Amino acid sequence: MARNKKPLPIYENVVIEDCAAEGKCVSHVDEKVVFVPFVVPGDVVDVQVRKKRKNYNEAEVIRLVEASPLRVAPMCPHFGVCGGCKWQILPYEEQLKMKQRQVFDQLTRIGKVELPELRPILGSAKTSEYRNKMEYECCNKRWLTRDEISSGTEYTNMNAIGLHITGAYDKVLPIEDCRLMDHLHNDIRNAVRDYADAHHIPYFDIRQQKGLLRNIMIRNSNTGEWMVLVQFHFESADDHATAMALLSHLAERFPQITSLLYVDNQKCNDTFGDLDVVTFKGNDHIYELMEDLRFKVGPKSFYQTNTDQAHVLYSVARDFAALSGNELVYDLYTGTGTIANFVARKARQVIGIEYVPEAIEDAKVNSLENGIANTLFYAGDMKDILTDAFIMEHGRPDVLITDPPRAGMHPDVVQTILRAHPRRIVYVSCNPATQARDLADLDADYRVEAVQPVDMFPHTPHVENVVLLTARESL
Repeated sequence: MARNKKPLPIYENVVIEDCAAEGKCVSHVDEKVVFVPFVVPGDVVDVQVRKKRKNYNEAEVIRLVEASPLRVAPMCPHFGVCGGCKWQILPYEEQLKMKQRQVFDQLTRIGKVELPELRPILGSAKTSEYRNKMEYECCNKRWLTRDEISSGTEYTNMNAIGLHITGAYDKVLPIEDCRLMDHLHNDIRNAVRDYADAHHIPYFDIRQQKGLLRNIMIRNSNTGEWMVLVQFHFESADDHATAMALLSHLAERFPQITSLLYVDNQKCNDTFGDLDVVTFKGNDHIYELMEDLRFKVGPKSFYQTNTDQAHVLYSVARDFAALSGNELVYDLYTGTGTIANFVARKARQVIGIEYVPEAIEDAKVNSLENGIANTLFYAGDMKDILTDAFIMEHGRPDVLITDPPRAGMHPDVVQTILRAHPRRIVYVSCNPATQARDLADLDADYRVEAVQPVDMFPHTPHVENVVLLTARESL
């Protein structure tokens, strides 16, 4: 016979003490740490424990007893259910303080390297509609909120276009009005939903791997262009005809879409880097402007999702590089060559390396279209491309700029950098924790000269950080 589980405890009048990792806040109950989302320091709340751990508990708010003086109204109607912007109820100036402290804590606690005084974080001028890209899942298993379940309403349409709920990979919260991107993107997404429902288009079932409508990616740019890519899961000729009708509807209703694309994705996941993208209408790309440069962005290209702050971030990197025009620069994880082309006119030559071949092709086009002739780009796994032989062939870099993914740099890449021994390293990171780990590995040969946090993602705990390192022997 199965044992009856003890009901998880409820704690009353819990005082929220501080912000913690992943956008949660922290308190202590009976000398045990409790992590709670969707609150701010100073809130007094009743919480229900949802997960018990040996050293801590995870809980959720069941009643707000007393609001903190810091608390502000959330901008989004989905706040508290969608987990994307947990800090909306924290004033932006307080968010920046938390991010500044997060960078300092991670560099000191994980990196344990000598640091100069951190420069004040550079905040985002826009705190809403700042993103240039959003992706939405199309799913036949809608997430129902507790209020919806307790209402007793019987929902006959369980289709949803929206965002995955944390911890529920096969369920999607329907999104009506997301405030992270220009409102036109809401109109486009909702138009897909309305057309699909009216024409009984089957939404994707991730467990059974069937259903036509699978995913929507929407991008816009500061040139006023819009890209929409719809992922389908074709199972018949009729499916293809249905999909073309949906795309025709979008093309007619939204003339703002300059790049309307689709993919037939038969895989178990929504990644399409290895799939053919078909252009239904317009171009297969859009353009972003940065200063006097134009950057081609395709559906598979990486481009910083906060366009305005990307300029701030890359300006910091260029300033830290301190180029005179005579340097050989390596730009690791170059993406579409944004940083490489951004600094090229102040360098002798820039060599960019990136994993995604399509992004490298865009990087070459970006150089060509901007009249930049002193760049070279190579596609492949960083640890396989950046080798001692590669450096012997192309020359030892005077300055190395690296902007790796969240996992940081592979140990082999770090060791190759140490052997190449550039005079300066500019390390741009979207994850100060892995950046701190890499700084520790570089510490014997390099000293941290400057640290500049940059906020790219208001209302989230994520923060970018730029570090300048100089070779110790040159000090």
